[in-house]
Amino acid sequence: MAHLLVVESWVGSMSRLLPRAILEGGHEFTFLTRDLHHYLRSAPEGTAHPLLGARNVITADTNDADALLPEVARLHSVLGFDGVITSCDYYLPTVARIAGHLGLPGPGPEAMENACRKDATRRVLADAGLPGPRFAVHEEWADLARAAAEIGYPLVAKPVDLCAGMYVRRIGDEAELSALFRELADFPVNARGQRRIPGLLLEEFLDGPEVSVETVSYAGAVHMVGVTDKSVGGAPAFIETGHMFPAALPLADLDAAEQTALGALKALGLTDGVVAHTEIKLTSAGPRVVEVNPRPAGNRITELVRHVTGIDLAAAFVDVALGRRPDLTRTDTGLRSAAIGFLVPDRTGTLEAPGGHQPADEPGVLEVQLAEPGKSVKAAGSNNEYLGHVMAGDPDGLGARDRVEDILTGLRAGLVIR
Repeated sequence: MAHLLVVESWVGSMSRLLPRAILEGGHEFTFLTRDLHHYLRSAPEGTAHPLLGARNVITADTNDADALLPEVARLHSVLGFDGVITSCDYYLPTVARIAGHLGLPGPGPEAMENACRKDATRRVLADAGLPGPRFAVHEEWADLARAAAEIGYPLVAKPVDLCAGMYVRRIGDEAELSALFRELADFPVNARGQRRIPGLLLEEFLDGPEVSVETVSYAGAVHMVGVTDKSVGGAPAFIETGHMFPAALPLADLDAAEQTALGALKALGLTDGVVAHTEIKLTSAGPRVVEVNPRPAGNRITELVRHVTGIDLAAAFVDVALGRRPDLTRTDTGLRSAAIGFLVPDRTGTLEAPGGHQPADEPGVLEVQLAEPGKSVKAAGSNNEYLGHVMAGDPDGLGARDRVEDILTGLRAGLVIR
């Protein structure tokens, strides 16, 4: 039995999948958080949050890494941790620093910092000679306006340190860029109480479909698990509306995406102790990295992978955090593809009806989760405003996405927001 230190977590599915993987692996964990209620609020009424399955729940200021290191060292001297882990992007660099400070397995702090800063990722990949979009990062309006004119409209603007597609926008002209600049000025602190880095990253707009490459890095080698495709909507935002694993693409495109992800992970130094989700655009000029996420995929992509291959990426995440070889053995699950689609609100109001008929008992349906009537709804501007999802599998081929879209069409027809 090993003892893991879990430092914060996302409140979505990984906040349930990660504790499950730890406990099913025969291990235990201590949960360290600055605000336990942040997680308890996300638990369904009448149920205990899986993070409460921890051996210990300890409150500390996880936003102050310098003060946290000696405090964690004292805990380690008493509790004895074998690894440290988080699923939340905002704490990945802190966890890497803790691992280095305690002599536990994990990637280096600099590598993790570079992967979690979108502008730093761009610089590292460019220095390594990997093809990428033209880009610039600035804090002041005059510099941004000048750089945008040099890159050319349309372009993509991104905060350098936010997640879930927050404030990522397709920008068509200087007026739209100015509006985003002003909007971000009113958002100085992220959802975890961390002061934001004020820089705005501008990138050349990339054409073509987007995919993600799911990988596990251990002992200096990057192991390819597969490629997931992605549907995106909500322009000018970039909202993920669905995914399918494996991606329905020619083998040449799949190989190109995997090789591009491999190059990015090597350039960043993420070849040991990392489960990664690398987003790639398959442009007319070749594959280009969108971003590198040095943690398991969100939006239940890990579950799509598990349904098709039998590989449990949450369990692999635990293994590599402990410095152990992950089990990446593929099994015949009876499914050849699995897909998920999300109900994305296009207006603000109150949810009166969550959708049409309930599809949970229909053939091939793996999961259905829908918001309850009475929920306050915000027109989606990121991946944080979903009203639910449907997941389905196909035992015969790559038809899972079509199955999900058929079900979502019926749900959307009955969706009432007033």
